Amino acid sequence: MQPRLPQACNRRSALMFAAAAAAACHVRPAFAQVRYPERPISLLVPFGPGGIADLTARAVAEHMAKTLGQPIVVENKPSAGSIVASQAVASAKPDGHTLLLMSNGNAVSVGLFKKLPYDPVKDFAPVTTLGTFDLGLFVPASSRFAALKDVVAFAKANPGKLNIGTIAPGSTQHLSAKMFETVAGIDALVVPYKGSPAVLTALRAGEIDLAFEIVGPMVPQVQAGAVKALAVSSDKRNPALPDVPTVMQAGVAGYNVASWNAIAAPAGTPAHVVEALNRAARDAVAAPAVQEKLGKLGMRLAASTPAELQALLTSEIQRWGAVIRAAKIEPE
Repeated sequence: MQPRLPQACNRRSALMFAAAAAAACHVRPAFAQVRYPERPISLLVPFGPGGIADLTARAVAEHMAKTLGQPIVVENKPSAGSIVASQAVASAKPDGHTLLLMSNGNAVSVGLFKKLPYDPVKDFAPVTTLGTFDLGLFVPASSRFAALKDVVAFAKANPGKLNIGTIAPGSTQHLSAKMFETVAGIDALVVPYKGSPAVLTALRAGEIDLAFEIVGPMVPQVQAGAVKALAVSSDKRNPALPDVPTVMQAGVAGYNVASWNAIAAPAGTPAHVVEALNRAARDAVAAPAVQEKLGKLGMRLAASTPAELQALLTSEIQRWGAVIRAAKIEPE
């Protein structure tokens, strides 16, 4: 016959069991946080290989992978308006293993399309910005224009005669050129090309008077004397072209355009996962090797809080929406 334990002892055992169970419940979330990430992470890039967005994604991802302890696989999914990659991330499981390289293209697409298959503000969990990069205003080496003020003066004296080359309608380059028309008070002919190589070929051949293009890939052309840079688009001089003034310094007040890249996850991603990604991205952006590699492309690296990225996206949607309406571009 088993001896009966005192009632106080039973009560004490029950309390100890309950406390142990409660402690176990509290341990599980902490354990889950420690285990992130559990497998390789996919970073979807809405642009093709070799461009500044792709190069930025790969440089940052390589360093983030070391911090997080799992590989980050960069997948290129180019499409108009960044829709394919963005939709894939918006519909992915919100566990931090599928990420989006977000850009101002996500903001621009809101005004270019009647309806998107996702909400660019509500369907993503912002993580951090990675940095900004400028557009440059370039002319052929043999151009009659020595400075941007000469371009503006010619355009005002000859409405519709200044030819500006950009890549496809609705691109940042195209919309930046349309914004320049408005801010400078000129009437120009903006000629869209299929891609940056075609723009460069037309510029060097003298088929266009002025080209709006991302600074980084054009720096070798400037250094080789094939083209001249008259200005850069943002409110700060570009480190890759330190002697080139900004558009505002060149006499067109109120013009300030900078493209940007960022990282976002699907909406509903746990806060501790977003925090881990933000911390890893900050480390990557601050790394000397990443700074040196991307700085040569004219990239200004800068991380942010998730709230700051959300505010940037919202403001950019409003700004580019106004440019699209002013340019009378009908949403598709």
